Amino acid sequence: MDSTREVEVVVVGAGQAGLSGASHLRRTGFEPDRDFVVLDHSPGPGGAWQFRWRSLTYGKVHGMHALPGMELTDADPARPSSEVIAEYFAAYERAFDLRVRRPVDVRAVREGTAGRLLVETSDGVWSTRALINATGTWDRPFWPRYPGQESFRGRQLHTAQYAGPEEFAGQRVIVVGGGASGTQHLLEIAPYAAATTWVTRRPPVFREGPFDENLGRAAVALVEERVRQGLPPRSVVSVTGLPLNDAVRQGLKDGVLDRRPMFDRITPDGVEWKDGRSVTADVILWATGFRAALGHLAPLGLREPGGGIRVEGTRAVGDPRVHLVGYGPSASTIGANRAGRAAVRDIRRLLAAEEPAAAA
Repeated sequence: MDSTREVEVVVVGAGQAGLSGASHLRRTGFEPDRDFVVLDHSPGPGGAWQFRWRSLTYGKVHGMHALPGMELTDADPARPSSEVIAEYFAAYERAFDLRVRRPVDVRAVREGTAGRLLVETSDGVWSTRALINATGTWDRPFWPRYPGQESFRGRQLHTAQYAGPEEFAGQRVIVVGGGASGTQHLLEIAPYAAATTWVTRRPPVFREGPFDENLGRAAVALVEERVRQGLPPRSVVSVTGLPLNDAVRQGLKDGVLDRRPMFDRITPDGVEWKDGRSVTADVILWATGFRAALGHLAPLGLREPGGGIRVEGTRAVGDPRVHLVGYGPSASTIGANRAGRAAVRDIRRLLAAEEPAAAA
């Protein structure tokens, strides 16, 4: 017996981008379980936020934008953001009756019959006319490779495995990466560690003043141009710089944020540079970012020679049935909201255009 279930739209992922897309589907007349389904592989609501370290309190979160139609109010800035945002997302799912199915792993999306896509999951197969992909990046931490890496006798971990600063008490820690996570890790770990060293590929750029609308637009435009060319997206922070807040100023003054250039090799006891300098370490913490989790889309052959998927707005240029929300320029909380609305608008047009042909 054929167990394939049919819907108009499958939403993959229930973080900010996925919930935004699902919410806009709901408001425009699509019914959950009948017209669309939301599949999420996480154990509970909260998207990637539920996995963040507890010391990342809500007060430290930069620019968490409310989901469409429901504000996040009265959140305690001292509570872990993982708890605050997980509770908010759970309330949002209930309020809009989105009926997220979890945990469901999406294994592959491939061509079906009659112009439909087949979404193969741990909970069976879905046949759909359109796909909103909102899988984010948390499941694809980027680990750079350096000579001697396997010989290191200490511990290596990535931001995705970071649980908080206490575990580094009395240890010599090298933090690799010039983004927001790297600076946050350093500022948290320094009071506990015996010593910290900060290394980055490029000198960090600290941004004075507020992140206004013009700066935001310019940053998004740069990221958007990359995905339009089929190149892997860069983070918005990589083109805006790091905000120079009070904590960062103190870290610079105290020497915690004293950046060194990237080392050339890893030794059993630490790292070294070609000029003979070296640093002994017990831990290397790779705050080196994430890549888009898009492996399940591989059967569709959407990747360009440059390594990314060409996108116009949210629509994959190679397949108008596929929309990438939370990818490239929409990989921010406010960007994800807008992209969810744009994707649903385009999908409605696509489905409406197909109706006469289907009826014939």
